Amino acid sequence: MKVEDKLRIIKDSCKEKKGIDIKVLDIKGLSSIADYFVIVSGNSVRQVSALADEIEEKMDEKGINLENIDGKTTSRWILLDYGDIIVHVFHKDEREYYDIERLWSKDEEENGNFKLKEKEDK
Repeated sequence: MKVEDKLRIIKDSCKEKKGIDIKVLDIKGLSSIADYFVIVSGNSVRQVSALADEIEEKMDEKGINLENIDGKTTSRWILLDYGDIIVHVFHKDEREYYDIERLWSKDEEENGNFKLKEKEDK
């Protein structure tokens, strides 16, 4: 399955469970751990857990294996690793606190996906 199709499944799953501020970060060539980060927030630990469950269920239905999952016990920041895509499901407070999007600078936005470059130290 193409990565674009996987991203669509993930984004649709997030929308289904009313995920907040869904971002797709294109990190190809910048990181060896993945090609994309998907970042989404929930208002409560229940919603964060529901978002992660929905993503996992819909990806599994399409035969896409979850390589690793972390943070499920606390549901404050759940990481789902699909190899070429890593999904960060945050409680809104954790997303604001860790602000992983600030680790990167927007270069351009294309079709709802951010192409990123490393943030320069000043």
